[in-house]
Parts: sequence; structure tokens; C-alpha cells
Amino acid sequence: MNNTLPNTSSKCDRDTSVTAVVFPCLYSILFIVALILNSLAAWIFFSIPSSSTFVVFLKNVVVADLLMTLTIPLRVLSDAGVGSLHLRAFHCRYSAVLFYITMYISILLLGLISLDRYLKIVRPFGKCALQRVHVGQVLSAAVWVVMLALALPNVILSDQPPHSPGGRLKCTSLKSKAGLLWHEGFNYFCQVVFWGTLALMVVCYTFISKKVYESYKASKSRSQSASRRTKAKVFRRRLTAALCRKPFNKGAMESPTATSTQLEMSQMAHSNRLSYNGVLKSQAGQRTMGNE
Repeated sequence: MNNTLPNTSSKCDRDTSVTAVVFPCLYSILFIVALILNSLAAWIFFSIPSSSTFVVFLKNVVVADLLMTLTIPLRVLSDAGVGSLHLRAFHCRYSAVLFYITMYISILLLGLISLDRYLKIVRPFGKCALQRVHVGQVLSAAVWVVMLALALPNVILSDQPPHSPGGRLKCTSLKSKAGLLWHEGFNYFCQVVFWGTLALMVVCYTFISKKVYESYKASKSRSQSASRRTKAKVFRRRLTAALCRKPFNKGAMESPTATSTQLEMSQMAHSNRLSYNGVLKSQAGQRTMGNE
């Protein structure tokens, strides 16, 4: 008797509750906060004249962050499955590309800001072309042009008609073979950009922190030495004043010159009193004789 076991293997379905519910809620909160903060930053920074490379880089960061923020609603609708198939295809071809390219543009600009801070703090008296405003504008424009040019094939090569055999459209299904190869190579390039910029920021801010700590120690030692010098000056002045006043307060009566002077003055006063009394007595005698 042959016993045949039934095929009890079942297909494992992917749980999409996190990507379809949790992520859209988090992205919605992030969109509201980011829109308010980036709009406020844009209003503040674009009212400041571009007088330094630091301000130029910050303005470009604000523009990149604001563009990235504006792509979040399409991502929310696409992940939540609310929009149509064509909305998902539009997000994959344009919105997602703009989201990631502006993110990496912001990363590159933050690297340039860290390099600018390094030159301003660690080498404040050194003349470097990177600290000129027009050079900062050229670098910012170059970052935008290069990154957008590298991202453009991701848009052009996503030319396949949208279809979703599994129920949900995947962005990779819109790309041709050349588009998939370009997308893979561009991802490697973005990884190099991220880790290279991170290494640059770590190095620059390490030297900046070291310079700030050395300046703090130097200023602290200078303030302590200045405080000690001030206390020493005050002590010397008080000691000098005390030494200068002591002969007048205590030793003046013990000085021979002062004693002889005081004796002469007392003798003169005594003789003056005697002569004055003699004059008074002679005048009284004359009056008595005149009355007789």
C-alpha cells in the first residue's frame, strides 16, 4: 500500500504592513516638519547676502532639502498604495530619482561646508581659492550639474511600460537592461560619495575640534596668568601704599627731625605767650597809675 503525502507547502507572502502603513505615517510627519523648517530656513538664508562661501553652500543645501521635501507626498501615496499604477510609475521615474539625487547633493555640499570651516578655523590666515565667493558658487553649480547629469539616465532608461504581475509595481521593472546596469553603477557611485564625504567631514571636524580645544586651553592659561598678574599688581600697590603711609602714621613722632621741629615750635609758642602776658601786665599798670 503506497501512502502519498499531500503537498502541504504553502507560499510565504510578504508582510507589507510596515511599508504600507508605518512608513507612510512617518513620512507624513516628516513632510510637515521638514516643510516648515526648510521654508523658514529658506526665508532666513535668502534674505542674507552671499558674502562668504559658507552662506553660498548653505543656500544650496536649503534648496536641495526643500526639493527633497516636496517629493515626500508622492512617496507616501506610492507606498500606501493609494495612488494608481501610473502614479507609482511617475514616482519611480521622476520623484524617487529627484529624492535621492537631492539627498546626495546635500551630502556633497555638507562636505564642502566642513572643508570651508576647516580652512576658516584651522588655517585662518592662509589664502585659498576655495574661500572665494565666486569659487563657492562655481563649486555649488558643478555639484548640481554633475549629479543631475548622472541621474538623468535613470529617468531616460526607465522606458518600459508599467505592469504589476505581483500586485504592486516595482521600480526596477520599468528599467531596461542598460537602465539596470546604469542604476547599479550609479548606486556604487553614490556609496563612494557618501563614505568619502563622511571621511572628509570626520577629518575636518577632528582638526577643528583640536584647534578649538587648543585655543580654549591657551585662552584659559592667558586668563589665569592675567588674573595672577592683576592680583600681584594689586598686592604690590597695597604694599607700597602701606609702606609709604607707615612713616606718617607711626614713625613720624619717632623721627629726630620731626621731634626737634616740634620742640622748636613749642618753645616759640611758649615765648610768645610769655611776651603777650608781659604786655598785658604793663598795660594794666599804666592804667592804675593814670587813675591815681
